Amino acid sequence: MSCPQCHAPIPEVAHYCHRCGRDVRSDDESRQRHFAVKPDEPVASFALVSTIMPRGAGERGRTYQITLGVALVAALLAACFGAVPLAVVIAAFAIPVTYIVYLYDVNLWDDHPVQVTLMAFLLTFVLGLGFTLLWFQGLAAPTPSGATAGGAGAGAGFGSLGSLLVPVLLVPVVGELIRQIGPVFLASRPRFDDLLDGASFGVVSGVGFATADTLVRHWSLLSGGFAREIDPGLWMSLIFLEGFVKPLVIGTATGIACAEFSGLGRGYDGFTSRYARGVAEAVVANALYFGGVHLFSRIENPTLSVVLSIVWGLLILGALVIRMRRILHVALLEAALEAAQTEAAGAVIPQEAQEFCHQCEMPLLVGASFCSACGASARVRHKEHHVGAAAPPPPGQPQVAAEAGPRQDGPSQGEQA
Repeated sequence: MSCPQCHAPIPEVAHYCHRCGRDVRSDDESRQRHFAVKPDEPVASFALVSTIMPRGAGERGRTYQITLGVALVAALLAACFGAVPLAVVIAAFAIPVTYIVYLYDVNLWDDHPVQVTLMAFLLTFVLGLGFTLLWFQGLAAPTPSGATAGGAGAGAGFGSLGSLLVPVLLVPVVGELIRQIGPVFLASRPRFDDLLDGASFGVVSGVGFATADTLVRHWSLLSGGFAREIDPGLWMSLIFLEGFVKPLVIGTATGIACAEFSGLGRGYDGFTSRYARGVAEAVVANALYFGGVHLFSRIENPTLSVVLSIVWGLLILGALVIRMRRILHVALLEAALEAAQTEAAGAVIPQEAQEFCHQCEMPLLVGASFCSACGASARVRHKEHHVGAAAPPPPGQPQVAAEAGPRQDGPSQGEQA
């Protein structure tokens, strides 16, 4: 039989078209019930790992979930028992370290770890540190409630209007521009111009900025030593907000913008209207988050202030996660359809070069963009850490010259599978 969408010949037992990813066994044409990265999840789902770590979601998704969970528990326990400096350090670096390990695990940097680490994390971290020091030192010493809810409470140095404009306008706009520098540079390189790469670089840049922001805002906690008289609920809530909610909000927002910069098709899309919209969405999300946290910091009850900030941050994070998942899902489906429309027929590969699905381990058909058994995208496989000699081209396909610089992670969106 043939696919009703791209007309590719597919086996009778196939559940999904291996070219365009369409579900041929149901009427769910846009596959909203089966996320292209991880088909056992719906698109509209609050699944963090498969959203911000798409390349590792199929093979090691549980590992990353456990790692983040252990870091969260360790930080909360440290805060509960009064070891606030240790709790702040764990919370500040837990997600960045986990994400950098993820990047290396899937070899996202194509054996260029120094370049990627410098541009995607360290550059943003240093710039974020300087920027946060610059604007934060302009504020008067925060009130106790302000210190717990994000460090920008009273803001007498700017006056009432200035204290609101800084977190709502200055921090989101300038902060987002800083977070775009490294990822945009990397995504404009031929080996890193894939949409999944751009999204991942944006996330790690965002969490790097969040780490710098947390260290500056809560330096007094880091240098304060063991807290003998504490409110466990207050400090645990603060650690959860600053160490986990904030970096995920900032990272996901920046990842959305960088994904739009990479875009579909061969090469990166660049500074298009879609990228401008992505940056605007990131700025608005951060303005809502920082503005909400700032307003909640005015509440006299510190614990209530932080709890409301957490709820507010989770609501924004939920919207960002679903937005990111829709971008990844639609991009993978559209790219596969473009490839199917331009693919040459009759490609055959030797048995030793047969590839298998990372999700269900069923064999992939020749040139498949999706697994015909479970519908998982074949584009989110791990990259090889050691790239050897290129495999011979399938019969009937032209030989690609080595000096042409082919991508090591497979074809870009829109290229032939």
